[in-house]
Amino acid sequence: MKILFISHSYPPIIGGVESQNYNLAQGLSKIAQVKIIANGRGKWWLPYFIPITFVRAFFLMMNYDACLLGNGVLAPIGVALKFFHPKKKFFSVVHGLDITFAHKNGLLPKIYKNINIPSLKKLDKLFMVGNITISEALKIGIHKENCTYIPNGVSIENLKKEFSRKNLSLLWEDETKDKKVILRLARFVPHKGTAWFIEKVMPQLPEDVIMIATGYRVAKNTAGDPDNFEDCEKAIKNNNLEKRVKLLPNLAQKKLDVLLNTVDLVVSPNIPYQQSIEGFGINVIEAGACERVVVASNYQGLAEAITDGKNGFLVESENIEQWVKKINAIFSAGPEFAKNFGTMAGKYVQENFTWEKISKRYLEEMEKSSRK
Repeated sequence: MKILFISHSYPPIIGGVESQNYNLAQGLSKIAQVKIIANGRGKWWLPYFIPITFVRAFFLMMNYDACLLGNGVLAPIGVALKFFHPKKKFFSVVHGLDITFAHKNGLLPKIYKNINIPSLKKLDKLFMVGNITISEALKIGIHKENCTYIPNGVSIENLKKEFSRKNLSLLWEDETKDKKVILRLARFVPHKGTAWFIEKVMPQLPEDVIMIATGYRVAKNTAGDPDNFEDCEKAIKNNNLEKRVKLLPNLAQKKLDVLLNTVDLVVSPNIPYQQSIEGFGINVIEAGACERVVVASNYQGLAEAITDGKNGFLVESENIEQWVKKINAIFSAGPEFAKNFGTMAGKYVQENFTWEKISKRYLEEMEKSSRK
Protein backbone atom coordinates (compact mmCIF):
# COMPACT_ATOMS: atom_id res chain seq x y z
CA MET A 1 0.00 0.00 0.00
CA LYS A 2 1.28 3.47 -0.91
CA ILE A 3 0.57 5.99 1.85
CA LEU A 4 1.09 9.73 2.02
CA PHE A 5 1.63 10.66 5.69
CA ILE A 6 1.17 14.32 6.64
CA SER A 7 2.07 15.68 10.09
CA HIS A 8 1.65 19.28 11.20
CA SER A 9 3.86 18.72 14.27
CA TYR A 10 6.98 16.59 14.05
CA PRO A 11 10.48 16.26 15.55
CA PRO A 12 12.80 17.96 16.30
CA ILE A 13 9.85 19.63 18.08
CA ILE A 14 9.38 17.70 21.36
CA GLY A 15 5.98 16.47 22.52
CA GLY A 16 3.58 13.55 22.69
CA VAL A 17 1.93 14.14 19.31
CA GLU A 18 5.28 14.77 17.68
CA SER A 19 6.71 11.53 19.05
CA GLN A 20 3.58 9.58 18.10
CA ASN A 21 3.56 10.91 14.54
CA TYR A 22 7.27 10.24 14.07
CA ASN A 23 7.19 6.68 15.35
CA LEU A 24 4.01 5.83 13.46
CA ALA A 25 5.45 7.19 10.23
CA GLN A 26 8.69 5.28 10.71
CA GLY A 27 6.84 2.10 11.67
CA LEU A 28 4.62 2.26 8.60
CA SER A 29 7.64 2.93 6.40
CA LYS A 30 8.98 -0.51 7.29
CA ILE A 31 5.87 -2.35 6.06
CA ALA A 32 4.48 -0.08 3.34
CA GLN A 33 5.58 2.53 0.83
CA VAL A 34 5.30 5.82 2.73
CA LYS A 35 5.98 9.42 1.74
CA ILE A 36 6.24 11.79 4.72
CA ILE A 37 5.39 15.49 4.63
CA ALA A 38 6.05 16.96 8.07
CA ASN A 39 6.37 20.28 9.84
CA GLY A 40 9.35 20.21 12.17
CA ARG A 41 9.62 23.97 12.59
CA GLY A 42 6.87 24.59 15.12
CA LYS A 43 3.50 26.32 15.13
CA TRP A 44 4.83 29.56 13.66
CA TRP A 45 5.41 27.72 10.37
CA LEU A 46 1.83 26.38 10.09
CA PRO A 47 0.42 29.31 8.03
CA TYR A 48 3.04 28.48 5.39
CA PHE A 49 3.12 24.72 5.86
CA ILE A 50 -0.60 24.16 5.25
CA PRO A 51 -0.94 25.78 1.79
CA ILE A 52 2.43 24.44 0.61
CA THR A 53 1.51 20.96 1.80
CA PHE A 54 -1.87 21.07 0.08
CA VAL A 55 -0.24 21.86 -3.25
CA ARG A 56 2.36 19.12 -2.82
CA ALA A 57 -0.22 16.58 -1.69
CA PHE A 58 -2.57 17.48 -4.57
CA PHE A 59 0.00 16.19 -7.07
CA LEU A 60 1.44 13.40 -4.92
CA MET A 61 -1.96 11.77 -4.34
CA MET A 62 -2.08 10.84 -8.01
CA ASN A 63 0.49 8.16 -7.17
CA TYR A 64 -0.68 7.12 -3.68
CA ASP A 65 -3.50 4.89 -2.46
CA ALA A 66 -4.25 6.68 0.79
CA CYS A 67 -3.46 9.73 2.89
CA LEU A 68 -2.97 9.51 6.67
CA LEU A 69 -3.14 12.77 8.62
CA GLY A 70 -1.22 13.05 11.89
CA ASN A 71 -4.09 14.74 13.75
CA GLY A 72 -7.33 16.67 13.42
CA VAL A 73 -5.68 20.02 12.67
CA LEU A 74 -5.11 18.81 9.11
CA ALA A 75 -8.64 17.46 8.55
CA PRO A 76 -9.66 20.32 6.19
CA ILE A 77 -6.67 19.48 3.97
CA GLY A 78 -7.85 15.87 3.87
CA VAL A 79 -11.37 16.87 2.84
CA ALA A 80 -10.10 19.23 0.13
CA LEU A 81 -7.81 16.53 -1.26
CA LYS A 82 -10.64 14.01 -1.11
CA PHE A 83 -12.74 16.30 -3.32
CA PHE A 84 -10.07 16.20 -6.04
CA HIS A 85 -9.17 12.52 -5.48
CA PRO A 86 -12.53 10.85 -4.69
CA LYS A 87 -11.25 7.33 -5.37
CA LYS A 88 -8.47 7.59 -2.78
CA LYS A 89 -8.87 6.97 0.95
CA PHE A 90 -8.27 9.59 3.62
CA PHE A 91 -7.63 8.82 7.28
CA SER A 92 -6.65 10.76 10.39
CA VAL A 93 -5.12 10.01 13.77
CA VAL A 94 -7.27 11.70 16.42
CA HIS A 95 -5.88 12.73 19.80
CA GLY A 96 -7.87 13.99 22.78
CA LEU A 97 -7.23 17.67 22.08
CA ASP A 98 -8.41 17.19 18.48
CA ILE A 99 -11.89 16.85 19.94
CA THR A 100 -11.88 18.93 23.13
CA PHE A 101 -10.30 21.99 21.49
CA ALA A 102 -13.68 22.70 19.90
CA HIS A 103 -15.15 23.29 23.38
CA LYS A 104 -12.64 25.93 24.45
CA ASN A 105 -13.26 29.67 24.41
CA GLY A 106 -11.87 32.02 21.79
CA LEU A 107 -11.82 32.64 18.07
CA LEU A 108 -9.56 29.73 17.08
CA PRO A 109 -11.66 27.09 18.90
CA LYS A 110 -14.77 28.54 17.24
CA ILE A 111 -13.15 28.26 13.81
CA TYR A 112 -11.96 24.75 14.64
CA LYS A 113 -15.46 23.72 15.74
CA ASN A 114 -17.03 24.97 12.50
CA ILE A 115 -14.36 23.78 10.07
CA ASN A 116 -12.21 20.99 11.49
CA ILE A 117 -14.91 18.97 13.27
CA PRO A 118 -17.16 18.80 10.15
CA SER A 119 -14.04 17.89 8.15
CA LEU A 120 -13.21 14.99 10.47
CA LYS A 121 -16.71 13.62 9.88
CA LYS A 122 -16.07 13.47 6.12
CA LEU A 123 -12.88 11.39 6.27
CA ASP A 124 -13.00 7.65 5.58
CA LYS A 125 -11.77 6.50 9.00
CA LEU A 126 -10.58 8.09 12.24
CA PHE A 127 -7.97 6.31 14.33
CA MET A 128 -8.61 7.30 17.95
CA VAL A 129 -5.72 6.95 20.42
CA GLY A 130 -8.13 6.12 23.26
CA ASN A 131 -11.69 5.04 23.92
CA ILE A 132 -12.20 8.21 25.95
CA THR A 133 -11.50 10.12 22.72
CA ILE A 134 -14.18 8.09 20.96
CA SER A 135 -16.65 8.93 23.75
CA GLU A 136 -15.93 12.64 23.34
CA ALA A 137 -16.17 12.36 19.56
CA LEU A 138 -19.65 10.82 19.77
CA LYS A 139 -20.82 13.82 21.79
CA ILE A 140 -20.07 16.16 18.89
CA GLY A 141 -21.75 14.02 16.25
CA ILE A 142 -18.97 11.83 14.89
CA HIS A 143 -20.37 8.40 14.09
CA LYS A 144 -19.03 5.47 16.10
CA GLU A 145 -18.61 3.28 13.01
CA ASN A 146 -16.18 5.86 11.67
CA CYS A 147 -13.94 5.49 14.75
CA THR A 148 -11.36 2.81 15.43
CA TYR A 149 -9.36 2.65 18.65
CA ILE A 150 -5.63 2.06 18.20
CA PRO A 151 -3.39 2.88 21.18
CA ASN A 152 -0.11 4.69 20.97
CA GLY A 153 3.07 2.66 20.87
CA VAL A 154 6.68 2.92 21.94
CA SER A 155 10.03 2.24 20.37
CA ILE A 156 11.74 0.26 23.10
CA GLU A 157 15.11 0.17 21.38
CA ASN A 158 15.17 3.99 21.34
CA LEU A 159 14.12 4.30 24.98
CA LYS A 160 15.76 1.58 27.04
CA LYS A 161 19.40 2.50 27.61
CA GLU A 162 22.13 1.99 30.17
CA PHE A 163 22.79 4.88 32.54
CA SER A 164 24.11 4.97 36.08
CA ARG A 165 22.89 6.70 39.21
CA LYS A 166 25.83 9.06 38.70
CA ASN A 167 24.20 10.30 35.50
CA LEU A 168 21.02 11.01 37.47
CA SER A 169 22.97 12.81 40.19
CA LEU A 170 24.54 15.09 37.58
CA LEU A 171 21.06 16.11 36.41
CA TRP A 172 19.91 16.65 40.00
CA GLU A 173 23.17 18.52 40.70
CA ASP A 174 23.64 16.62 43.96
CA GLU A 175 24.08 13.04 45.18
CA THR A 176 20.99 10.84 44.73
CA LYS A 177 22.43 7.53 45.96
CA ASP A 178 20.45 7.58 49.21
CA LYS A 179 17.37 9.23 47.71
CA LYS A 180 14.18 7.83 46.21
CA VAL A 181 13.59 9.73 42.98
CA ILE A 182 10.17 10.35 41.46
CA LEU A 183 9.79 11.51 37.85
CA ARG A 184 6.85 13.35 36.32
CA LEU A 185 7.22 13.58 32.54
CA ALA A 186 4.51 15.68 30.87
CA ARG A 187 3.67 19.10 29.50
CA PHE A 188 3.27 21.76 32.17
CA VAL A 189 -0.50 22.11 31.78
CA PRO A 190 -3.24 21.86 34.46
CA HIS A 191 -4.80 18.49 33.63
CA LYS A 192 -1.46 16.69 33.91
CA GLY A 193 -1.70 17.21 37.66
CA THR A 194 1.95 18.13 38.27
CA ALA A 195 1.20 21.19 40.39
CA TRP A 196 -1.43 19.21 42.33
CA PHE A 197 1.04 16.41 43.06
CA ILE A 198 3.75 18.80 44.24
CA GLU A 199 1.35 20.65 46.51
CA LYS A 200 -0.71 17.79 47.90
CA VAL A 201 1.40 14.62 47.76
CA MET A 202 5.07 15.57 48.02
CA PRO A 203 4.75 17.20 51.48
CA GLN A 204 3.24 13.91 52.78
CA LEU A 205 6.16 11.76 51.59
CA PRO A 206 9.39 11.10 53.56
CA GLU A 207 12.25 13.59 53.34
CA ASP A 208 14.43 11.20 51.34
CA VAL A 209 11.87 11.23 48.48
CA ILE A 210 12.72 13.81 45.84
CA MET A 211 11.04 14.70 42.57
CA ILE A 212 11.97 15.87 39.09
CA ALA A 213 9.23 17.29 36.86
CA THR A 214 10.05 17.77 33.21
CA GLY A 215 8.28 18.33 29.92
CA TYR A 216 7.85 21.21 27.59
CA ARG A 217 6.23 24.51 28.45
CA VAL A 218 3.33 25.88 26.46
CA ALA A 219 4.06 29.27 24.93
CA LYS A 220 1.89 32.20 25.92
CA ASN A 221 -1.13 32.90 23.70
CA THR A 222 -0.87 29.40 22.24
CA ALA A 223 -4.14 27.70 21.36
CA GLY A 224 -4.95 24.74 23.59
CA ASP A 225 -4.19 24.06 27.23
CA PRO A 226 -2.61 26.91 29.25
CA ASP A 227 0.87 26.77 30.73
CA ASN A 228 0.89 26.23 34.53
CA PHE A 229 4.62 26.12 35.17
CA GLU A 230 4.28 29.04 37.57
CA ASP A 231 1.69 27.08 39.58
CA CYS A 232 4.31 24.35 40.01
CA GLU A 233 6.85 26.93 41.17
CA LYS A 234 4.36 28.33 43.69
CA ALA A 235 3.57 24.86 45.01
CA ILE A 236 7.27 24.26 45.62
CA LYS A 237 7.74 27.59 47.40
CA ASN A 238 4.56 27.40 49.48
CA ASN A 239 5.51 23.94 50.79
CA ASN A 240 9.24 24.62 51.31
CA LEU A 241 10.16 21.94 48.78
CA GLU A 242 13.03 23.78 47.11
CA LYS A 243 15.49 21.05 48.13
CA ARG A 244 13.19 18.18 47.20
CA VAL A 245 11.55 19.17 43.91
CA LYS A 246 13.16 20.42 40.71
CA LEU A 247 11.45 21.63 37.56
CA LEU A 248 13.51 20.95 34.44
CA PRO A 249 11.45 22.08 31.44
CA ASN A 250 12.31 21.45 27.81
CA LEU A 251 15.09 18.93 28.40
CA ALA A 252 17.01 17.45 25.50
CA GLN A 253 16.12 13.86 24.62
CA LYS A 254 19.39 12.45 25.99
CA LYS A 255 18.63 13.88 29.44
CA LEU A 256 15.09 12.51 29.26
CA ASP A 257 16.62 9.11 28.48
CA VAL A 258 18.76 9.37 31.63
CA LEU A 259 15.71 10.09 33.77
CA LEU A 260 13.54 7.33 32.28
CA ASN A 261 16.26 4.76 32.86
CA THR A 262 17.44 5.71 36.36
CA VAL A 263 14.59 7.09 38.52
CA ASP A 264 12.86 4.92 41.12
CA LEU A 265 9.26 5.78 40.27
CA VAL A 266 7.30 7.50 37.50
CA VAL A 267 4.00 9.18 38.34
CA SER A 268 1.15 10.35 36.13
CA PRO A 269 -1.26 12.13 38.53
CA ASN A 270 -3.74 13.52 36.00
CA ILE A 271 -6.70 15.45 37.40
CA PRO A 272 -10.02 16.65 35.93
CA TYR A 273 -9.71 20.00 34.16
CA GLN A 274 -12.27 21.84 32.09
CA GLN A 275 -12.40 20.82 28.43
CA SER A 276 -9.21 18.75 28.56
CA ILE A 277 -8.76 14.99 28.37
CA GLU A 278 -5.91 12.49 28.45
CA GLY A 279 -6.46 10.48 25.29
CA PHE A 280 -3.97 7.78 26.19
CA GLY A 281 -0.92 8.75 28.28
CA ILE A 282 2.12 7.68 26.29
CA ASN A 283 4.59 8.65 29.05
CA VAL A 284 3.50 5.74 31.26
CA ILE A 285 4.11 3.29 28.41
CA GLU A 286 7.55 4.82 27.81
CA ALA A 287 8.34 4.41 31.51
CA GLY A 288 7.27 0.77 31.36
CA ALA A 289 9.47 0.22 28.33
CA CYS A 290 12.38 1.43 30.48
CA GLU A 291 11.34 -1.01 33.23
CA ARG A 292 10.27 1.69 35.69
CA VAL A 293 7.52 1.28 38.28
CA VAL A 294 4.58 3.57 37.42
CA VAL A 295 1.73 4.97 39.50
CA ALA A 296 -1.01 6.70 37.51
CA SER A 297 -4.47 8.14 38.00
CA ASN A 298 -7.25 5.68 37.24
CA TYR A 299 -8.65 8.27 34.89
CA GLN A 300 -9.45 8.65 31.20
CA GLY A 301 -6.81 7.29 28.80
CA LEU A 302 -4.38 6.39 31.56
CA ALA A 303 -6.72 3.58 32.60
CA GLU A 304 -6.23 2.08 29.12
CA ALA A 305 -2.47 2.53 29.08
CA ILE A 306 -1.98 0.91 32.50
CA THR A 307 -3.23 -2.56 33.44
CA ASP A 308 -3.14 -2.46 37.22
CA GLY A 309 -0.47 -4.78 38.59
CA LYS A 310 0.96 -5.57 35.14
CA ASN A 311 2.75 -2.46 33.91
CA GLY A 312 1.94 -0.09 36.75
CA PHE A 313 -0.54 0.77 39.46
CA LEU A 314 -3.74 2.81 39.25
CA VAL A 315 -5.04 5.01 42.05
CA GLU A 316 -8.00 7.35 42.29
CA SER A 317 -7.38 10.77 40.79
CA GLU A 318 -6.95 13.54 43.41
CA ASN A 319 -7.12 11.02 46.28
CA ILE A 320 -4.15 12.19 48.36
CA GLU A 321 -4.35 9.33 50.84
CA GLN A 322 -4.31 6.67 48.10
CA TRP A 323 -1.37 8.30 46.34
CA VAL A 324 0.72 8.58 49.50
CA LYS A 325 -0.11 5.05 50.61
CA LYS A 326 0.72 3.48 47.23
CA ILE A 327 4.02 5.35 46.84
CA ASN A 328 5.14 4.53 50.38
CA ALA A 329 4.25 0.86 49.85
CA ILE A 330 6.32 0.70 46.65
CA PHE A 331 9.36 2.30 48.25
CA SER A 332 9.01 0.13 51.36
CA ALA A 333 9.01 -3.00 49.20
CA GLY A 334 12.64 -2.29 48.32
CA PRO A 335 14.84 -2.35 45.20
CA GLU A 336 14.29 -6.05 44.51
CA PHE A 337 10.56 -5.49 44.10
CA ALA A 338 11.19 -2.50 41.81
CA LYS A 339 13.58 -4.55 39.69
CA ASN A 340 11.22 -7.52 39.35
CA PHE A 341 8.17 -5.38 38.68
CA GLY A 342 10.10 -3.30 36.15
CA THR A 343 11.10 -6.43 34.26
CA MET A 344 7.47 -7.56 34.15
CA ALA A 345 6.31 -4.13 33.00
CA GLY A 346 8.92 -4.08 30.23
CA LYS A 347 7.75 -7.47 29.00
CA TYR A 348 4.11 -6.34 29.07
CA VAL A 349 4.93 -3.27 26.97
CA GLN A 350 6.96 -5.42 24.57
CA GLU A 351 3.97 -7.73 24.07
CA ASN A 352 1.34 -5.01 23.65
CA PHE A 353 2.68 -1.60 22.70
CA THR A 354 5.66 -1.77 20.32
CA TRP A 355 5.39 0.39 17.23
CA GLU A 356 5.93 -2.71 15.14
CA LYS A 357 2.61 -4.10 16.41
CA ILE A 358 0.77 -0.76 16.44
CA SER A 359 1.90 0.15 12.91
CA LYS A 360 0.63 -3.19 11.61
CA ARG A 361 -2.78 -2.43 13.13
CA TYR A 362 -2.88 0.93 11.34
CA LEU A 363 -1.96 -0.68 8.03
CA GLU A 364 -4.51 -3.48 8.46
CA GLU A 365 -7.29 -0.98 9.18
CA MET A 366 -6.36 1.20 6.20
CA GLU A 367 -6.23 -1.80 3.89
CA LYS A 368 -9.58 -3.05 5.21
CA SER A 369 -11.17 0.35 4.60
CA SER A 370 -9.64 0.56 1.11
CA ARG A 371 -11.25 -2.71 0.09
CA LYS A 372 -14.74 -1.38 0.81
